[in-house]
Formats: sequence, C-alpha cells, structure tokens
Amino acid sequence: MSTEADTDGWLGRSETDEPGGESDTDVTRSAGLALQRRARALVGELIRPHKRAVALALLLLVLENAVMLAGPLLVATAIDVGVPAALDGRLAPLAWSIAGYAATGIVGAGLRAAFLVLSGRVGQDILLTLRERVFAHGQRLSLDFHESYTSGRLISRLTSDIDSLSDLLEKGLDGFLGALLSVAGISVLLVWLDPMLAGIVLAGFLPLLLLTRWFQRRSRRSYRRTRTTVARLIVHFVESMNGIRAVQAYRRERRNEQIMGSLSGAYRDANADAFITVARYVGALRGVGNLTLAVVLLVGGIRVIDGSLALGALTAFLLYLRRFYDPLDELAQFFNSYQSAAAALEKIASVLDTAPDVAEPAAPVALPAPVRGELRFDEVRFAYRRAADRTVLPQFTLHVPAGQTIALVGATGAGKSTLAKLAARFYDPTEGSVRLDGVDLRDVADAELRSALVMITQEAFLFSGSVAENIAMGRPDASRDEVVAAAEAVGARGFVEALPAGFDTDVRKRGGRLSAGQRQLVSLARVVLADPAVVLLDEATSSLDVPSERAVQAALETVLAGRTALIIAHRLSTVLIADRVLVMSEGRIVQDGSPSALLAGGGDFAELHAAWRASLA
Repeated sequence: MSTEADTDGWLGRSETDEPGGESDTDVTRSAGLALQRRARALVGELIRPHKRAVALALLLLVLENAVMLAGPLLVATAIDVGVPAALDGRLAPLAWSIAGYAATGIVGAGLRAAFLVLSGRVGQDILLTLRERVFAHGQRLSLDFHESYTSGRLISRLTSDIDSLSDLLEKGLDGFLGALLSVAGISVLLVWLDPMLAGIVLAGFLPLLLLTRWFQRRSRRSYRRTRTTVARLIVHFVESMNGIRAVQAYRRERRNEQIMGSLSGAYRDANADAFITVARYVGALRGVGNLTLAVVLLVGGIRVIDGSLALGALTAFLLYLRRFYDPLDELAQFFNSYQSAAAALEKIASVLDTAPDVAEPAAPVALPAPVRGELRFDEVRFAYRRAADRTVLPQFTLHVPAGQTIALVGATGAGKSTLAKLAARFYDPTEGSVRLDGVDLRDVADAELRSALVMITQEAFLFSGSVAENIAMGRPDASRDEVVAAAEAVGARGFVEALPAGFDTDVRKRGGRLSAGQRQLVSLARVVLADPAVVLLDEATSSLDVPSERAVQAALETVLAGRTALIIAHRLSTVLIADRVLVMSEGRIVQDGSPSALLAGGGDFAELHAAWRASLA
C-alpha cells in the first residue's frame, strides 16, 4: 500500500548499496519513475472526457498565433512598400498595411479571449473532478490507511497540491503550447526572411537546450522538496489546532511555535531554492537572447548598409526575434509551474493509486433475509499490515448467537477494539474468517453490511447540521415523525425539544453544542432508526458522568433489545447488562461466561469487578 512515507521517503534516501541487492539509488530512481508514470496516467484520465474542448482550444491557439505572426510582415511591407509608395503619392499600400496590422490585433484579441474562456472552463472542470476523486477515494480507503496517513497530509493533497495544478492549468496551455507554436512559427519565418541571420539565431539554441535540461532536473528536485515540506507544515498545523485543549493545558505553545518555525523555515528554504533555480535559468536565457540580438543587429546593419538586406526585412526580423525570446521566458515560467504541479500530481496519484485494504467484493453474496445477527470468528488471526510481524490477535474461534449481548473486558491493549473492528469489517483478518449469518464478511457488499451492522464509538461523532439530520444518518429517507420517535425511544426527545430550535437546532462542529451524554443519546437514536441486526459499542459510556451514564444505560436497553451486541467497556456497570462476558488478555480470550458465573468463579473478571467497586467507594 502506498502511504505518505512511501512518497516522501524515497526522495531522501541515501545513495548507498545494499549487499546483494539493488542500490538505494536504483530504488530511488525506480520509485520516482513509477510515480511519474502514475501521474501521467492520471493526467490522461482527467483530460479524456474533455478531448473535444481541448482540441477546440488548441485550434483557437493555433489561429491566434498565426494571426499574430502576420504583424511584423505587415510592418515590413509598410516600410519597404507602403512608405516609398506614399512618398510617390500612392497612399493605398501604406493604408492597407496599417489596416491589416490593426485587423490582426483585433482578431488576435478575440481569439485569445475565446481561448482563455474555454481553457479556463476545462481547467476548472478538471480540478473539480480531481477534488471529488481524491475526497471520494479518501472516504473509501481503509481505516489502516487513515491511521497511518495523517489527515493533514490528505488536506495538503486537496489544498496546496491541487492549487499547484490550478496554477499549471492557468498557464499551461497558454504559456507552454502558445510558446511552442510561437517559437516554431517564428523559426520558419526567420529562415524565410534571411537564412544567414536565422543561422545566427539557431546557433544560440545549443546553450538554450543545455540550460533547459539543467533547469528541468534541478527544479524537479526543488519542487518535490516543497511539496513534502508544505505537507509536513499542514500536518503540524492541523494536529496543533485539533489538540488545542492539550496544547493550552500543558503549555505546549512555545514548543509548537518552535516546530512550526522549523517547518516554515524548511518550506521557505525549499521555495527559495526553487526561485533561485528559476532566476538563474531566466537570467541565462535572457543573456543568450540579448547577445544573439546584438549579433543579429550588427550583422544585419552591415548588410543593410551594403544593400544586401532591406531595412523592412531587418525590422521584421528583429521584431520576430524579440517575439522569439519572449515565449522562451514564458516557457521558463511554465516549467516553474510544471515542476511544482508535477511534484504535487505525483503525491495525488500516490493517494489515488492506493487500493483499499478492505475492498468491495467482486461478486457480492447477499445476507439471508431477514438478517438474524449470528457472528462467527473461525480460526481468526490478525496483525496490522504496518507491523505484520506483530500478531495482535492470536488464532481464536468465537461464536456469538443471534440476539446475544456480549461484553468484552480487559486491560488497555488486550485486543477488544480490534476484535470489534474485525466484526465491523474495518479490517479483514490476516487468517481465518468472520461470518455474519454464515456469510464471510469479505463477500458482503459494503452497503448491505452497514445496514445490518452499526458501530457506536466513545466519541459519538456528530456532523455540523441539525439534530434531526444527525439522527437521520441512520436512515436518510426517514420521515420527521420517525426521527422524533427514534429520539423518544432512547430518551432524547426531551432535551432535544428544549434546544433553541428543537430538532432543527444546529449541533455545530463535532456536536459541540451538546454535552457528551447528549451526543451519545443522539448516536443511539441513529441506531434505533437504522434498526440493524448487530450493534457494536466501543467504550460508549466511558467518558460520561454518572447522570449521563444512567441515561445512556437506560437507552441501551431499548437499543440492544432483540439485537446481537458486542459491548466494549471499562465501566462494569455497562458490562453487567450483558448475557455473556469475554475477558481478553494479550489478544486472547481467557474467560468466557455469564457475569454472575464469572463473579462467582473468581479469576480476572472477579478482580476487575472488585477493583471497579473499590473505585466507586
């Protein structure tokens, strides 16, 4: 699986040889080429739906360049033909030259405006598609990806990296293709006007090609560095703001400022290196251009004096030559944007190229109707992919009959949450299978599984929006009466209707307008509305005060009635409502029985219960 470590790490590896294997340089080069291929393939996918619009934009650009290239020829005609004719009393040739020059300016301006409108629309459509793809793909990626790939880096992909692509699209077709067309067209015209002077100009191409090759290599490294450093900066910013309570409680502001200063400095240095590279390239480019112009002016002037070259032809040549080097400046700016965008696109392609660890089945198997909620763990072993050598859950088998409530208890790190995540198919087992009503979860369509099984976490996450909208997440097509009934079933209707706008009250970011207990009741109302066969509760009451815990406990009796349930809890008041208790230690089930039987028999559960009772004293 590709992660940020993959895309960032290969850039900074040392160039040492590993005994008996590829050198790190070869690995670095291979990884870099693979990223470039993925990025190019992504560009093709994005442009393909807009082929006709892109072709029309190119046609407009070609026409504009052709029209604008006629200008210096009209100037030459005016000088060599129009002015002498006017001196002889014939004004028509000069008038036609001037009118033609004005017409080329007007038509060229119209073609450019049409091109900019069309290319701008295509560019924005491409960016919209890319944002939607990254966001949608990010939501589909497995929990393991999000636990190892920080949200700040994903935000960087959607913001600064796509901004770099936006800069390229704004300047790309216009700057790069327009410059290429201008250079190609002007080169032909220069040779046609005077092959000798054109030879002087073309001789200057050799140092320009060498300069451009150097610039491409140097700027690519520079902009990969900027993309990496800005991602790290955003990660730190997001982490600091999300953890602001801990930052202020533990007076970490100064340390965070030091880290931000270091990251900002690294970002500044990376950008400065890129700007210096551009400055050297543009300076050298203009130096070669000005030197070539001086030589052409010298040789051309001598030839005008001796009569072998017309003044109008020299004037047109110099005008074209000026236009010849201006596009090369634009090419430099394009390469500047291109290298930044290419580095950004490699990062984005890396994310889009990451396949979900928990993939949708190619041929889904339908769950029996109605879903009863029987769970089976058959010879299950689990290890996280990022630490494949460390088994979290050694091989075990477990049967949970339909309608049974099981409590999972044990010390932190015992494997309770991992077991619940396997049941929810946030992860797939490394070995063995997890079955719901006899069907392997890997064969169940995700939409069907999520309607049959719901997980409630300690955080009870609410989204910005009304209370009704948050409850209706359990079943988006539910009526208002059904939403109200679900809230009433868990005892939430009273406090909801007491809010300023009742069920239409905005809960604000993360449900900040509600208390922890109220948020948990809203999440339980979701479950009632969704009506799943299986409910998983991960520490659902651990952060609540006693009154809130009692309210949630009462609501749980309604929620769990007739459903299969796995309850993870440290507070044994929640555990005691279970039909069966599993005590876990180091990923193994060490005790299994009813609460009363385990209390009477002694052992780990009796000790945990005694410690809990002592904590209440």
